[in-house]
Amino acid sequence: MSILGVILAGGQARRMDGIDKCRLKIGDNTILDIVVNCLSLQLETIVLNANGDPERFSDLEIDVIPDTIQGYAGPLAGILSGMRFAEKNGFTSILTVASDTPFFPLNLLTKLLDEGSNENSLISIAATKQNNKLIRHPTFGLWSVSLADDLEENIHAGVRKIVLWADKHSAKTILFPTLKNDPFFNINTHSDLVEAQQRIGAF
Repeated sequence: MSILGVILAGGQARRMDGIDKCRLKIGDNTILDIVVNCLSLQLETIVLNANGDPERFSDLEIDVIPDTIQGYAGPLAGILSGMRFAEKNGFTSILTVASDTPFFPLNLLTKLLDEGSNENSLISIAATKQNNKLIRHPTFGLWSVSLADDLEENIHAGVRKIVLWADKHSAKTILFPTLKNDPFFNINTHSDLVEAQQRIGAF
């Protein structure tokens, strides 16, 4: 299996203080720098799915791929774009992560791959438990490129929620431990940014 890493930065770049949210700093590095570094430890080839001027990410020295579907179709469009890039470049699967979630597990790929392959699943999605409630994190998943045509058809049919499409293909849910902190904590607000900075300081 040949796997491509895809960072989902969103079809509509979310901004905070007038800049791309993923470009905000936690300590000495941007959120996106941390995400790239973490994913680079797990995969050799990484691309960034983002619309708009790709030059704003030129310092990362990775390919920037826009949505292949016109109009904002949500993160499913980013997954599809990653699949299409993977198809053209000889990859059989993609591992997706969100650009605003800097603390995701270093064993994300191995756990999704090992536990998902036990049931021959075409899709494996990360999950955690909070107060005994299962919470899926669908932007963190392992996806077979063989599903690209079906995904495109579903997007054109109006499907926008990742889990709705994934469950059509019996997606395997892979549980990750939360330990002290939620590894899939994402940054949406200034208070989230402060919390992330406190986490870095605690390491």
